[in-house]
Amino acid sequence: MRILLVYPLFPKTFWSYEKILELVNRKVLLPPLGLITVAAILPQSWEFKLVDRNVRSVTEDEWDWADVVIFSAMIVQKQDLIDQIGEAKRRGKLVAVGGPYPTSVPDVPQTAGADFLILDEGEITLPMFIAAVQRGDKQGVFRAGDGERPDVTTTPVPRFDLLEFDAYDSMSVQFSRGCPFQCEFCDIIVLYGRKPRTKTPEQLLKELDYLYELGWRRSVFMVDDNFIGNKRNVKLLLQALKIWQQEHQYPFSLNTEASVDLAQDQEMMDLMVECNFNAVFLGIETPDEESLAMTKKFQNTRGSLADAVEAITRTGLRVMAGFIIGFDGEQKGAGDRIVRFVEQTTIPTTTFAMLQALPNTALWHRLEREGRLRDGKDGNINQTTLINFTPTRPLADIAHEYVDAFWRIYEPVTYLNRVHRHFLILGAPKCKPPAKLPSLVDLRALAIVCWRQGFVRETRWIFWRHLWSILRNNPAVFEHYLAVCAHNEHFMEYRQIVKDEIEGQLQEFLANEPSQPPVEVDHPVEAMAQSV
Repeated sequence: MRILLVYPLFPKTFWSYEKILELVNRKVLLPPLGLITVAAILPQSWEFKLVDRNVRSVTEDEWDWADVVIFSAMIVQKQDLIDQIGEAKRRGKLVAVGGPYPTSVPDVPQTAGADFLILDEGEITLPMFIAAVQRGDKQGVFRAGDGERPDVTTTPVPRFDLLEFDAYDSMSVQFSRGCPFQCEFCDIIVLYGRKPRTKTPEQLLKELDYLYELGWRRSVFMVDDNFIGNKRNVKLLLQALKIWQQEHQYPFSLNTEASVDLAQDQEMMDLMVECNFNAVFLGIETPDEESLAMTKKFQNTRGSLADAVEAITRTGLRVMAGFIIGFDGEQKGAGDRIVRFVEQTTIPTTTFAMLQALPNTALWHRLEREGRLRDGKDGNINQTTLINFTPTRPLADIAHEYVDAFWRIYEPVTYLNRVHRHFLILGAPKCKPPAKLPSLVDLRALAIVCWRQGFVRETRWIFWRHLWSILRNNPAVFEHYLAVCAHNEHFMEYRQIVKDEIEGQLQEFLANEPSQPPVEVDHPVEAMAQSV
């Protein structure tokens, strides 16, 4: 059996980083971990080829070679998923589809012509698909039972060998699935449950061993949606990982995502830094406590968010953060409050989006009961998409605040000033990888960044002043600092994309949608309680 694994295109998003990747001759930030895990679960007597369409297109020879084409996709990849299903069916191929988006909205790929829907988690449903194919079935829908979750300690090492390594800036591994919290807007707990399930430390180290054997020596992203969801097991992993990194002379720098309660566990943070973690993404969402309570993100209301960010930063983990505008009951000026918080906490990199009701989340179901979901509500959702429901204040106000805040956060001088302040307090690394000479690609990238930011643009004076300040006051983070300065190459372009896309959609909305008054909510927390 010849299996062609295809990963659909992403539109330009916050994480596309095209301008940065161009500097180092790479095409994509992260590989399709889901598909290479699928390849590892399927019979190893089958043949596999993988095409990430974010790297290159599928060739005619690859289409001809395949017996079955398997796609995996997130909601932001919806349009290319549909298009590529069509391409496969025009060539007479059997098509199987899985991943987060098909699991949430299975009727879309089915309507597009998919023959097999492999939904939920593959450890459970891929064996059903294998049995169907071996019986000669030409279609089928495979789902886990209600509440059924696989034991991820049985998950095999992903087929990293199928990837075109030179195209990627970072590799992906996963230690856990699920999150213990109950944020109303989040689809992670819908897809993977609220009881975090982890691999064993030995299992994860085998994955790193394989990457090491294949010659990988760059960054590794731990894609867990909340890395510290099971703190006991994570500490066991970190203790083993610390030894592995020491023995292999720190071949990988690591980063991940975690909840803000990481700041309350100094032992955990220290272990992460000792393992060569250098950054962590936090879902802060908003500094407005009433909105956090409304969306059931209670873990962010148990202490000062600003203090948490500072504690994590001073330990040595650069903070990235996600913010959302448009929560029910939100008061005017939410965008300004987010900008002030970002500046106060010096967070360099902040994703910022308008709230979206993702399919089958608690937010989705509540808004559906209230009749507030807009048409096209499950369309391509990213940072350039209007809210897909009727909010509790005028949509135009939210959109204008969002664009203005995004524009200000990534104004080039403001950005460099904030990055400088963050790295002045960033804790120094606690491990010392062996020194190595920079590659020609890295030297070229450095020269381009220095030329653009240090000579051509209005940032030239502060660029050199800040560079000297970091060298003088915190030299251990100098290389890391320069890399984050380079991110400005992406944000300068992307903030214009956000502005153009949101303003264009807003004009169309105001022209075509019937006038809808904002939903009135006397007290957001009480209103949510009544609705559920």
